[in-house]
Formats: sequence, C-alpha cells, structure tokens
Amino acid sequence: MDPVDTLEPQGDTPADAPDGVKLTSWVSVCPRGLWTVQKTRMHSGSQLKVFNSGEVLPSAYKPRLGSLCRVRVCLMDQAEKSLSLKEAETKQGDPLDPLLETATLQRQLDSVLQIPLGDWTTLRLGEGHCDVTEACVEAMRPGEACQIQLTPANGADVCHSQPVQEVRATVELQTFTPGKESWQMSPAEKWEWVRSHKERGGQRFRSGDLWGASDSYSRALKMVITLQGCEADSKEHQIEEQSTAPCEDAPYAPTVRQVQSAKAELHSNLSLCQLKLKQPAQARESAVRATRLEPGGAKAWYRLGQACQMVNELEEARLAFRELLKLQPESAAATKALKDVTSREKETKAQLGQRLSKMFN
Repeated sequence: MDPVDTLEPQGDTPADAPDGVKLTSWVSVCPRGLWTVQKTRMHSGSQLKVFNSGEVLPSAYKPRLGSLCRVRVCLMDQAEKSLSLKEAETKQGDPLDPLLETATLQRQLDSVLQIPLGDWTTLRLGEGHCDVTEACVEAMRPGEACQIQLTPANGADVCHSQPVQEVRATVELQTFTPGKESWQMSPAEKWEWVRSHKERGGQRFRSGDLWGASDSYSRALKMVITLQGCEADSKEHQIEEQSTAPCEDAPYAPTVRQVQSAKAELHSNLSLCQLKLKQPAQARESAVRATRLEPGGAKAWYRLGQACQMVNELEEARLAFRELLKLQPESAAATKALKDVTSREKETKAQLGQRLSKMFN
C-alpha cells in the first residue's frame, strides 16, 4: 500500500454486532504517521437544508468535495458534557448561515485529531486538514454521529516527544453545503484543487509535517489524473479561457504540458517526503514516475539515485546520478554521490570475492 494513501472505509460488520450498528475501518494519515480507525455509527440523521438556498435534499445525500461541513469532535470522556445538536443550534445561531466560513486552523504535529475538541467547527471537505474527521464525515448524513477508535498502524511515529496511544472520540455532523464529485467538476475547478493541494504540501513540508505533505501531494496526484484528456487543446484555447475570466486569479483549464509537468513535480516531491520518512522503495517508484514524465527534472534523478542507494540497487543509482550530471555537469552533490556509489560497488565486489574465496579454499 502506498504509505500515504487513505483506504476507503469498507463495511465489515461482524456477525455479533448489535442490530442497526455498522462498523467500518480504514487507515488515515496523521502528522505522526498512519493510524487505524474503526468507526461505529451511533444514529442516523434526517433531511438536509443547504446553506444558500434552504432547499431540502434527500437524507441519502452526503458531503462531497468542497462541501462546508459543520462538525464537532469530542474525546469520549468529554462527549457527555457537550451540548446536543439542538442546544448547539440555539446557542450558536442559525447553522445554515450562508456567510459561515471555514475555520482557519493550524496543523499540530503532536495531535492526531486536528480540530478544536468539543467545539462546532466548519471544515471544507477535501482539503485534508484532518484526514480522520473528513473520512468519517464523507460517509455521514446531517444529524448523524459516530464513535471512532484510533490505534497506531505501521508507520506511526513512535519516536516522538509524546507517547503514541489509543484515541477514542465521537464525531458529529450538524449540516453541510452541497459539493461535487470529481466527474461533476470542470477542468478549471479540478486544476484549482491540484494547485491548492500542491501549495499546501509545500507548506506542510517546510513546517516538518512530512506525513501531511505526502498526503497533500497524493491528493493532488489523484485529482490531476482526472484531468487527463480534459486539458486545453492549445495555447490559443487557453488564451481564450483566460480572456473570458473575470480576473487574473480566476481558474482556467490547464494545457497538456501543464498537467504533465505538474504530475512530474508532484511525484518528485512525494519521493522526497518518502525518502525522509525512510520509505526508499516507495520513494524509488515515485522518482521513476517523475523521471519518465519529465526526463529533464534534475531533482527527480537525484532522488531516484538516493532511493536506489537505500535499497542497495547500486547500478541503478549510478545510472541515475550520471543522468543528473548530464543535466547539471557542475553539480557537486551528484559528483559526490556518484563517487560514493562507485566506492560501495567496489566494497561489495571485494566482500563477494572474499566469500567466494573462502568457499573454494
């Protein structure tokens, strides 16, 4: 499994589960690594009134990409003290306020659940601020609540300032605005999601949130894949798109070249995250994809060489560093890396020769 992929919740209700209780489990990404989440639905919701029109939608309608979701997360020992849905609506005003904005939240590296506990918060589904909460909400209806239990999965950061331990909480969804499936979006809308995820990945990487950065780059890659075949056909087409835009920052459909370049850069960035997370096999695969898409990408060749070194594929590492030197003949890092690989190859051959000598003597 890709270390940053989130598994879609799969129904696995055991035979001895109480009637009406549905259990699902998946793996989510947190700043400290991968966590296994088990969700138990507590009760179902009702009909939904959307923010901007008051229109009543079927109860089966659930949040989609871009939906503004009013949610609350409480630790289990705090759940009994929190307000009910009805009390919260009375105290905090009309939850269907069309001017309601998403909360500005900062990622906390020591936190598994990234939103304020015990408070109603508005999140935009798909941004990946809290992967656990979003994965719960996207399968919920308004008025529905669930219990979650989180335990560290393979890859959780156990060498952290705080001990890794089980987390138990409740998640409630009060209401949400309509969103869209990816197939309902225009190429321009998809491109905006790609750009925002890429930018967020860079911010997280610089702050030391490697798992979060990996998640953002993966989300961008999943969206950019849906753009294949939907790109602007030519420069003239893109100029026309931009000329009809109301402002310079308005979204536009990307060209084929832009999509390919974005995919290459995202794979390269993901490879760097995976190298720092000590996942050389995944880093190698990401770097290979980046170099195939963009053979002139120097960073991708360097990361490919590093990953191959880590998995002891020295011949492949040497070839990668040679490609890098073709692109950047003055690169001191590439020259040193190539010397290191050559030295390791000589050591490996010498050790092999010694073992063979002992076998036949």
